[in-house]
Amino acid sequence: MVSEQDFIPSAYTNPVTNGSFEWSAPSNIALVKYWGKKANQIPANPSISFTLSNCKTITKLGFEKKESADGFSFDLLFEGQPKESFRPKIEKFFERVVAYLPFLKDYHFTIDTQNTFPHSSGIASSASGMAALAMNLMSVERLLNPQITDAYFYQKASFLARLGSGSACRSVKGSVVVWGSHAEIEGSSDLFGVPFTGQVHDIFKDYQDTILLVDKGEKQVSSTLGHDLMHNHPYAERRFAQAHDNLSALKAALVEGNLDAFIKITESEALTLHAMMMTSQPYFILMKPNTLEIINAIWKFRQETSVPVCFTLDAGANVHILYPENVSVKVLDFIKNELLGYCQNSQYICDKIGAGSELAD
Repeated sequence: MVSEQDFIPSAYTNPVTNGSFEWSAPSNIALVKYWGKKANQIPANPSISFTLSNCKTITKLGFEKKESADGFSFDLLFEGQPKESFRPKIEKFFERVVAYLPFLKDYHFTIDTQNTFPHSSGIASSASGMAALAMNLMSVERLLNPQITDAYFYQKASFLARLGSGSACRSVKGSVVVWGSHAEIEGSSDLFGVPFTGQVHDIFKDYQDTILLVDKGEKQVSSTLGHDLMHNHPYAERRFAQAHDNLSALKAALVEGNLDAFIKITESEALTLHAMMMTSQPYFILMKPNTLEIINAIWKFRQETSVPVCFTLDAGANVHILYPENVSVKVLDFIKNELLGYCQNSQYICDKIGAGSELAD
């Protein structure tokens, strides 16, 4: 059993003065949702996600040795311009991980980051952003300790990313990733994400995700506050048990290629997530009227055509439409003809299942 102590390094063996790395990390969309967490970014229930391919953050990290280790020192750029509003989040992240990355106080860092999707598109960039930063920091650590294995490298990167943004741990490695201890997932842990260990059926290997941008505004309720509201939620314990059950069922569906079961579980999970928001105290609704219009249109289209298309939602109004690649022509025609009118400025993003973070050549 891996513990937090396993990620505290011993003395570094290879002194390094300066250098730079560049990693990209994708966003991900949870199928079984995590909602509610304990101290230190520990999830209250396990989750499983599809890693995306096109929606990603690209981060270049430059580092240079300082004269004295007197706190954190970094410059932060977003799309080439200083971005001071991101500074508190990076400061907090460094504070959380410095015990596991003691070199953080030894260097001045230049963090230059950009997204491949519009910054205000309503797609959360914290998962991809923190995963990309974690990958860069692990590359620095591997310079300082060349003995680090690939397995440890990716496991610790996921562990670190989680401390920046919980779901970021699912953006490090793998196309289907589980985060949170689950009896049927070998090696699963609350501390980091693990690639799904089952043999995923071919139908899911090129799965598509078209994201309909219903509302690009800032959420009225932060995810952090939403998670906190699960502490005294009247349905919390039953929900956490449900997530375990749904992950077991989804695991079987992914292996068997059972699209009916996949659709049933994925849509139920999306609606359950929002049901938890609507029944917390205080309660809130992040769906918009057009979110519901899209959901009803998907149900009608699926019933009339038997095309295996379904939806999921994150903690917002936008709709992720999931479907196999072999029906993409029909689904994209449906989206263009019937759904774009429900999107803000008719905007949508075509994505698909991906493989995780990548180091730039």
